[in-house]
Amino acid sequence: MKLISQTIERDSSGAVTLQAHEPDDMWTVYNIIRRGDRLRCSTARKITTESATGSSTSHRVRLTLTIAVESIDFDAQAGELHLGGTVVTENKHVKLGAYHTLDLEKDKSFTMFKQEWDSVALDRIKEACDPSANAEVGAVVMQEGIPSVVICLIRGLANICLITEHMTILRQKIEISIPKKRRGTATDHQKARIHQTMLRHFNLEELKVVLIASPGFVGEGFINHVMYQAARLDDKVVMRSKSKLVLVHCSSGHVHSLNEVLKSPQVISQLSNTKFARESLAMDKFYRMLNDNEAQAWYGPKHVAAAVEKGAVGTLLISDSLFRSNNVGERKKYVKMVENVRSGGGEALIFSSMHESGTQLDQLTGIAAILTFPLPDLESDDEK
Repeated sequence: MKLISQTIERDSSGAVTLQAHEPDDMWTVYNIIRRGDRLRCSTARKITTESATGSSTSHRVRLTLTIAVESIDFDAQAGELHLGGTVVTENKHVKLGAYHTLDLEKDKSFTMFKQEWDSVALDRIKEACDPSANAEVGAVVMQEGIPSVVICLIRGLANICLITEHMTILRQKIEISIPKKRRGTATDHQKARIHQTMLRHFNLEELKVVLIASPGFVGEGFINHVMYQAARLDDKVVMRSKSKLVLVHCSSGHVHSLNEVLKSPQVISQLSNTKFARESLAMDKFYRMLNDNEAQAWYGPKHVAAAVEKGAVGTLLISDSLFRSNNVGERKKYVKMVENVRSGGGEALIFSSMHESGTQLDQLTGIAAILTFPLPDLESDDEK
């Protein structure tokens, strides 16, 4: 994301002009913009003109419109953001109050206007505009064929994913069913198909790491297959990328196993500076604390708010889904929690609900806290 200009007044109102370059940038905007905000960018609109004889003609015109946002739709797979609303500025082609949908596109600048920019929104923009924060990781999570007694088939499974700072994007899920009597062929066929799909979806020269995760020795066999094919076909891109292929053990070939993968020591050592790795570690620490000393780990808006008020929160875990609420009071409450924890020397991690760790946190109401000291009476205080 590129920050083109920013004008914030003393009352926190103002405008920010940005240019998105990656799907992650669209996700950032999706988490910042709210109904009632205004957005301006160039767009195409079908214009119908009527001649003096009564005949009409239609043509598309490129123009710049400003709308008051009413609907927000984010397409994670396409990395596109569609914003609908009524036109609020004069334009010779479009009447005031007419409805229009603005499609935010890569490399096209746009301006957001808000009555109040809060610290969380401004921090997200700052992070998105930091080039060093855009680490990207590929992941292939797989398991070899599982025999099915009922229909005598070998079922193989693989998930090809791209992990960005804010999203885990499933590029393709591969399921293979081949008769048991052809088990060797099934395994070879599975490796070849996963290999071809991986190369189609991953730019190995741009990715920093490609995680190959599986139970047993499946991942090792797959890497050997990839490198054998690269040598056979003289694929220099793959051969140069050999050091990027990191073998990791996991319990299954399902996407949720990425949480397990990201917590492994060898992955942590390579990805320790990435946002999703920190989220995964924090979530794991919270669960351990909840099991070992539940008085020092709390979740739910009321309990966490009480802990923040007592200055006891060392690490705040909060989902970005809570900041997408159209309830202004709710958003302000969570922004204040983040500010209070940080001003008190604690850490506030805003989890992406498009990562597996964020999904887990959403299942725990979207907010949790690891305390610096136990508060065993927090439950009873809440009931008074």
